[in-house]
Order: sequence, then structure tokens, then C-alpha cells
Amino acid sequence: MKRFYQRLKNNHLLAITIGLAYLWFGLLKFFPGASPAEVLAKQTIEALTFGVLPAEVALFLLAAWETAVGVLLLLNCCRQTAVKFALVHMLFTFTPLFLFPDLAFSEPPFYFSLVGQYIFKNLILVAALIYLLKTPALATVVEEE
Repeated sequence: MKRFYQRLKNNHLLAITIGLAYLWFGLLKFFPGASPAEVLAKQTIEALTFGVLPAEVALFLLAAWETAVGVLLLLNCCRQTAVKFALVHMLFTFTPLFLFPDLAFSEPPFYFSLVGQYIFKNLILVAALIYLLKTPALATVVEEE
């Protein structure tokens, strides 16, 4: 009888967990009011685009971006590209610290509000994404016995 074994390396598991987070948060943004970051995302994109991009369009594009990154990481497909897209996204997640310091800090400059903590924890994701960028994607191997 043939048995199939799937070997998953640690860096693939890291890509899967980040992919799940991206997919989950991306999908939430497709449903108005479902994402706790919706208002902050709209405000940030409005500030970054000087109001040129309508909020609903911006949120849809962000949802599509995050969902695509999540799917690519989950499928271990185009991982380097997905990680680069995620790093660009992460860069923009830090902009509210500078654009909206009154939201990010309860007492500037060192006491984070809940929003500030939500943003600052992304440093962990950045470190994990850099690790994934620097390590080769290992293909999922199926062995027969």
C-alpha cells in the first residue's frame, strides 16, 4: 500500500501562518464593518493618496492585496513575490504612527494606545517576512513508500 508523507519545513510553516493571518484580515475587509482596522485603513489611505482614491475603492484594493498575499503564502506559490508585497504592505502599516500620532499614542512619544500597539506588533511580522525573504522556499515534497 502506498503511503504519502508530506514534509513541511519550518519556514513553510511560518509562511502558512502568516498567509492565514493575511487571508483572514484581507477577507474581513471585503465586508463593511467586519474589520476592526477598517476605519484606520480608510483614514491612512485617504491621507497617503491625498483623498484622490475613494475610501471604499481603497479598502477593496487593500482587501484584494492582503487576500492575494495570504493565498500565495498558503499555497507556497510565488513566495518571494508574496513576501515582497507583504513587506510593502507592512511599510504602509507603520504610517499611522506618523500621520495620526494622536491615535497611535496615548501620551506621545512613548505610550502606545491600543491602535499604536496594534501597529507596533507588526515589527514581528516584518522580522518573519525578512526571514522568509532570505531563506529559500522549500517545495512541498510527497514521498511514496
